[in-house]
Amino acid sequence: MTIAVADPVVRERGQLEYRSTFEEMRAFTAARDATTPDEIWLLEHPPVYTMGLAARHEHLPPPESTIAIEWIDRGGQITYHGPGQVIMYVLIDLVRRHLTVHRLVTLLEQAVIDVLAGHGVVAVRRDKAPGVYVDGAKIAALGLKVRRGASYHGLALNACMDLAPFAAIDPCGYPGLAVTQTRTLGITESPQSLGRALAARFIHLIRPDR
Repeated sequence: MTIAVADPVVRERGQLEYRSTFEEMRAFTAARDATTPDEIWLLEHPPVYTMGLAARHEHLPPPESTIAIEWIDRGGQITYHGPGQVIMYVLIDLVRRHLTVHRLVTLLEQAVIDVLAGHGVVAVRRDKAPGVYVDGAKIAALGLKVRRGASYHGLALNACMDLAPFAAIDPCGYPGLAVTQTRTLGITESPQSLGRALAARFIHLIRPDR
């Protein structure tokens, strides 16, 4: 018999500073127990570069860059966050949902692929290069941290943002990697609307009765 597991609580949080949000995710995960409801946070960040556990100094922007840099504990390398990007942080008890980290990554990618497909855009994943791509250009990046069987961090979907800061780095550690966004692909929905659709699709995919 399948035991019912409640859907995550979705919180739309507006624009938040990166460092305080990062510390809040860590605190939430450290304090949670087997009864703590899962949560999904939808938000945007002011301009910031984040450096994951695999990041290297050679991928950093030039010294004249004025964009803040945060070294953090998620997997992956360097990426950029800024206004107009959909951030979806997934604070999920993997043990309770019988999910592996690999499966969680796959479902996050699939949620993006499905939402874009609903707008007539064909997107794909790549082996050994987590994220979602359209015609070779990256449209969504993801990185996770798992502690005590629970995840935090999540994914970032480029919607209607200034893509120029990506040109100053090697996105996700890949020199010259092209990036794109939903607006460029003709999708006119706001980041907030896309975030809600992304959360709804992801919740559907992680339901145990699916």
